[in-house]
Amino acid sequence: QVQLVESGGGLVQTGGSLRLSCAASGTIVSILTMGWYRQAPGKQRELVAVITQSGSTGYADSVKGRFTISRDNARNTVYLQMSTLKPEDTAVYYCNAFVVATMASSANSYWGQGTQVTVSS
Repeated sequence: QVQLVESGGGLVQTGGSLRLSCAASGTIVSILTMGWYRQAPGKQRELVAVITQSGSTGYADSVKGRFTISRDNARNTVYLQMSTLKPEDTAVYYCNAFVVATMASSANSYWGQGTQVTVSS
């Protein structure tokens, strides 16, 4: 069983910063791509940023230059540094990871429970 636990959400003013963390635990052989998604009220969940096992990154156009994704493979943790936050960044942020749990299995997708980020204007 693999669990993803997010932390670091909260309330911040426009222009402020927050750092989200997501730690994976359980039976883990390796973690492939990790990413952050978000879902605002009444909207579909959307990709925010992804990072491969080797550290290659990708970002949604709406967050490029403001958000930075990183990971610590030794700690099975992915981070999202968010700067210059805007009210439109308000959403529940979810962590996602493709995890290989055993030597005999392929990677499966796991999700965290979500953490609320609210940016006040």
